[in-house]
Amino acid sequence: MSDCSCQDTASACATSGDRALRRVLWLVMGLNAALFIAEFGVGLWADSSALMADSLDALGDAGIYFLTLVVMAGSIRQRAGASMLKGVLQGAFGLFVIVEVIRRAIEGDLPDAGLMTVMSLVALTVNMTAFVLLTRFRNEDLNLRSVWLCSRNDLANNLGVLLAAGLVAWTGTRWPDLAVGLLVATLFLHTSVTVLRAAWIEWTTGVRTKFDEHEHKMDVPSSSQN
Repeated sequence: MSDCSCQDTASACATSGDRALRRVLWLVMGLNAALFIAEFGVGLWADSSALMADSLDALGDAGIYFLTLVVMAGSIRQRAGASMLKGVLQGAFGLFVIVEVIRRAIEGDLPDAGLMTVMSLVALTVNMTAFVLLTRFRNEDLNLRSVWLCSRNDLANNLGVLLAAGLVAWTGTRWPDLAVGLLVATLFLHTSVTVLRAAWIEWTTGVRTKFDEHEHKMDVPSSSQN
């Protein structure tokens, strides 16, 4: 982790580790932007709530990675503010997906299980790449931890879509797709609450949140960092 204090300039904090992180963030941002375009189009074509939810997650991730790049050299409170925005976005996506699932439950058609399978395999490959690239930076600070949590959620989403595709093909109904859409929405909302709670602590105290690497629990140090 960089030893730069929050008063240091961005150039002073541009260590080799920072440059490596920036390259990773630019790469995963581009991958998620491309994934959104592909997955959104296929989701519309396949009439899949699960794919639509996953595509919105990819779009949100692309924005989150960009925001992370913007505040990398900022103060603790600036980064906490960015994390709050990420938490709000995750919550908004969760609520949107719930509404979309309800709409499709009323008037939706049977999703195309073949298209769902192919697209979810592509998305799984993209998100696994992003997850591996981001794992080494996951305990740097809350801002990067929230990015890594979003990446972890993406993998769960992709596996859920694959499961839904198989169950749609097996049962001949749209309910598995809708069920996975609801599970994705629940994951969005859970991540939103987790990130917002930690971000609020950092925002109000100005103290960086520490994470237990194994249990993923948050602990606020007793002395503040300036």
